[in-house]
Amino acid sequence: MSHHDRPRYVPVSTYRLQVHAAFPLAAARDVVPYLARLGVAAVYTSPYFAASPGSTHGYDVCNHNEINLEYGGPAAHEAFVAAAHAHGLLHLVDFVPNHMGIGTGANAWWNDVLENGPSSPSARFFDVDWTPVKEELHAKLLLPILGDQYGHVLERGELRLIFRDGALGLRYFEHHLPINPRQAPRVYREAVDRLTEALGADSPQLQEYLSIISQLENLPPYTDSNPERMAIRQREKEVARGRLARLVAESPVVGEAIEAVVSVFNGEPGKAESFDELHVLLEMQPYRLAYWRTAFHEINYRRFFDINTLAGLRVEDPTVFAHTHQLLKALLAGGKVHAVRIDHPDGLFDPARYFSMLQDLAAEAWSITREPECGGRPDRPLYIVAEKILSGREALPRRSAVHGTTGYNYLNDLNGLYIDTSQARQLRRAYAKLTGRLEPFDDVLYTSKRLIIETAMASELTVLTHMLDRIAQSSRKSRDFTRDSLREVIAEVVACFPVYRTYVDEDGWIPEDRAVLERAIARARRRNPAMEASLFDIFREVMLPRDVDTGPLPNDRRGGYPPPSREDSRERLRFAMKFQQYTGPVHAKGLEDTAFYRFNVLLSINEVGGDPGRFGRSVAEFHDASLHRLRHWPLEMLTTATHDTKLGEDVRARINAISELSGEWTREVGRWMRLNRARRTLIDSEPAPDRNDEYRFYQALVGCWPLEADGHDAPADLVERLQEYMLKAVREAKIHTSWLTQNQQYEEALKAFVERVLTGDGGRRFVPAMRALQDRVAAIGMLNSLSQVAVKLGSPGVPDVYQGADLWDLSLVDPDNRRPIDFARRQSLLDEVDRLLSAPGAERLAAVAEMLANWRDGRIKLLLTAAGLRLRREKPAWFLDGEYLPLETDITVPGNAIAFARLHGEDGMLVVAPRLCARLLGGDLRPPLGESWKTSRVLLPPPLAGRTFRHEITGAEIRPTITGEQAWLFVGEVFEHVPVGILRVC
Repeated sequence: MSHHDRPRYVPVSTYRLQVHAAFPLAAARDVVPYLARLGVAAVYTSPYFAASPGSTHGYDVCNHNEINLEYGGPAAHEAFVAAAHAHGLLHLVDFVPNHMGIGTGANAWWNDVLENGPSSPSARFFDVDWTPVKEELHAKLLLPILGDQYGHVLERGELRLIFRDGALGLRYFEHHLPINPRQAPRVYREAVDRLTEALGADSPQLQEYLSIISQLENLPPYTDSNPERMAIRQREKEVARGRLARLVAESPVVGEAIEAVVSVFNGEPGKAESFDELHVLLEMQPYRLAYWRTAFHEINYRRFFDINTLAGLRVEDPTVFAHTHQLLKALLAGGKVHAVRIDHPDGLFDPARYFSMLQDLAAEAWSITREPECGGRPDRPLYIVAEKILSGREALPRRSAVHGTTGYNYLNDLNGLYIDTSQARQLRRAYAKLTGRLEPFDDVLYTSKRLIIETAMASELTVLTHMLDRIAQSSRKSRDFTRDSLREVIAEVVACFPVYRTYVDEDGWIPEDRAVLERAIARARRRNPAMEASLFDIFREVMLPRDVDTGPLPNDRRGGYPPPSREDSRERLRFAMKFQQYTGPVHAKGLEDTAFYRFNVLLSINEVGGDPGRFGRSVAEFHDASLHRLRHWPLEMLTTATHDTKLGEDVRARINAISELSGEWTREVGRWMRLNRARRTLIDSEPAPDRNDEYRFYQALVGCWPLEADGHDAPADLVERLQEYMLKAVREAKIHTSWLTQNQQYEEALKAFVERVLTGDGGRRFVPAMRALQDRVAAIGMLNSLSQVAVKLGSPGVPDVYQGADLWDLSLVDPDNRRPIDFARRQSLLDEVDRLLSAPGAERLAAVAEMLANWRDGRIKLLLTAAGLRLRREKPAWFLDGEYLPLETDITVPGNAIAFARLHGEDGMLVVAPRLCARLLGGDLRPPLGESWKTSRVLLPPPLAGRTFRHEITGAEIRPTITGEQAWLFVGEVFEHVPVGILRVC
C-alpha cells in the first residue's frame, strides 16, 4: 500500500503535554479521559526517554532506549499508552536524534569516550573532531567543565582522584570522570612498596596486584583505532577492573594502600608542587579539562547550539541510528507510538537521509515495504513532523520524508491576520521616539549574528575555517588565500544568511540552495565592499560542489576554482554539509535569542519563525498560504503555542491589539515612562532599565496582566514572573548583561524597577493609569483569541493545542510557559460545556450569553475549542481531504473578518472569524455582536448558495440570503450570539 500522501496513522488533532518528574506519565495517563472528552485525536508528549537526572524537559537524553525512571519508567508508560488506546487516542512522541545530554555522568556512551577516546566503540556516535587545529587536542576531547582556569582549579584541590569499584575516577563537584585505565598504573605502582611490606614479596595477593598492573600497562593505547586492538582494550580493561575489585574485597589492605596513594596524588592546597603528579596523570587522559569559557574558541565536539552539556550525534551513521532507535522501533511495532515529532533536524548532517532512515525503521517495525518515490515524493508510512523553522517564504524541501513542520510558519501567518498593517509606520515612529532606537531590523539581526559568531560559536567557526583552508591549500590556484581571510568570508556569509540552512547533500544541491547562497553572498558583499571579490568566488565554488570533470554552469563565476581531484570534490561536499550545521544554530541564537530581545517595536511579531521586518498579513496572503499547505503539506502541524514560543497565544493576541491602538498606545506609554522615571536607577549616569527594555516591559505587562487581578497592586506572583521574564530578556539581548557575563547592578536595578512600578506607592500611581488601556487591550485580545482558535481548527493541517491553552494562555517565554496546569478545573468546566452543547435552543443561547458575558473565566474559549475539535474528530475527511475555499467578505463597518469553507463532496463547514475590530468596541468593551456588523456579508459560491448552516456553538440554523445570482450570509447573523462562527453545512 502506498503512503506517499497518507501515512498509516494520521491524527486529525493533537494536544501537547510536557512530561517531567512533577507531571509524570501517571499524571499524563490521568489526563487522557479529559483529552478524549475535549475532542482531541492524539496525545502528543515531550520526550520521556532517559535524560539527565532532574531534567524538566527531556531534551537532554542520555539513553534513547529506556523510559525515564523519574517520569515513571516502563510500567507508567504502559499504563499511559493503554489509557490512550482505551479512549481511542493516537500517541505522538517527541524524539531527539541530534544530540545527547553529557553533563551528569549518566550517559554511558559518553563516559566510554572519556575513558577510551578515539578507541571507544562509542566514539563514532558523537560528532568529534579528533584532529583539530590545536595540536594539544589531537586525539583528545576538550572538556570545558571547570569554573576557573585549570591550574587554579587543580591547585585549590577541587579535582579529586577517587578509587571505586576496581577503577580510578576523577571527581569535580557533581562531575564524575573516568581515568584512562592504561595510565592507572602510574598510581597503582606507588602502592607496591607499601603492599610488599604489608603482605610480603611472595604474597599471592601482591602477585595478583602486580599482574593486574601489567595487564593495564599492556592495554592498547586509546589512540589505536584498529578494530581488533580496540576490542582487546575493551575486554582487558574490564577484566582488570573486575580482578582488582575482587582483590580489594578479599584483601582490604590493598584498597587501603591505593587510597593512601590517591590521597598523596590529590595534593595539598597551598603547595603547588604537590599537584604535579596529578597534573601529569590528567595530561595522559583522552580528555583535556578546561575552563568553561574555553569552549567559545576551542571546543572540538559539535554541540546543540552553544550548550556544552549537549553533544551532537552522528545519527546518519547506520550503527548509531540502529543503537539510538531500538526502543522507538519497538514502540512503533507494539502500537504504543503512532507518530513522531523530530526535534531540531537542522542540526543533522543530512536531514533528508535521516528522515528516510526513520521511515524505513517504521516500515520494518510494521512489516511493510516502502514503495519507490512517486512524483518527487518519498513513501512516508510514518507520520513525522519536523521542528523545522522556515524563514520568510522559504519552503520545506519536497524530498523530505516528513509530513510538514511543527507549525511555526502557520503560527506567524495566522498571527499576522490580527496585526493592523496600516499602522506599521506609526508604531515604528513611536518606538523610535520613545526608545531612541532607529536601526532597521536587518541591521539589528546582522549585528546580533556577528556577536554570536565571534563569541558563543567561535569554536565551530574555527573548525570550518580549518576545513576551508585545507581545501584552498590543495590547489595552486587558491593557496594564496590566508586563513584569516577565509575565516572572515565564512563569518560574513553566515551573518548574512537569510534562512537557517541549505540542504546540500550527497545528491548535490538544488536551485533553492543556490538561490539562498547567492542572496547571502550578495548581502555580504554589500556590507563589505572592500573585501576581495575572489574570496566570495571560492566560497561559492566550495559550497556548491561539483565533480572534478564537471565544468561551470552558464553565467557562473566559479570557473576559477574547480576541484583538482575527486578527493578534493568530496572534501568540498563535506565542508558544505558541515557549514549547514553551523548556519542554523547561529541564525537561531542571533535571531531568536538575541535580535528578538533587542528590537521591541511589537513583541507579538518577535516569534519563532517570525520576521519583525514583516508587519502583519492580509487575508489574501493567509488564504494563499493555506492553499499552498493543502496542495503540498496537507498534514502539517498547526500551532499557536509551544514550549518554545516567546509568548503564550493569548498574550500574543493581546499585544496584537496594540497595532490597532497605535496613537493611544504611544500617548499612554509616554505618560507611563514619565510617571515611572523615578523608579529607575542611575548606573554610571545612565538610567536602568534603559528605555528599550522599559518599552518591552510595558508590552509584556499589558499582555499577561491576569484576568482576575483587581486593586492597585499587582499580584505577587505576577511581579515575580515579570521580573524573571525581564531578566531573561535583557540577558538574551546581551547589551547590558548576558548569561555568560552578568551585570549584577543592571539586573538588580531592573528587578527593583518592576517591583516599584507594580507595588507600593509606585503601584498605586501606575497600575490605575495602566489599567484603562490594559482593559481595552484585553477585550480586543479576547476577540483575537477566539478568532484564531476558530481559524486554526478549520485550517488545512493538524491543529495542536499546547497544554493549558484550552483556557486563556497568558504565559510568557519558558520557563513561564511550563507552569503546572490545573486539569481538574478544566474537567469541571468541560462539564458545563457539555451541558450547554446538549441544552435545547433558548437555554443553550442563554448559556452562551452567560459564558460570553463572563469571558474572563475562560469557559467561552473552552467551548469553542471543544466544539471545533469534536467536529474535526467526527468528520476527519472534511479536514484531511476536503477543499479549502476562500470566501469573499463585504464589510461595511470599521472592522474586518476572514471566512473560508472546507468542502468534501456535498458536505463541509464554514469558518467566519473577526479581525481588527478595535473600533467596534464601545466604552463598555462588549464584543461586537449582531447589529454591530450592520450589512456586512460573507459571499457564498454556487455550491453553498442554497444550503442551510448550523452554528456549532449556538445550534442556531442560518439560511443564506439569495438575490439573483448572488448569495450571502450576514456577518451579524453569524455573530448574533457569539463573535465567531463555526458553521456546519446541513
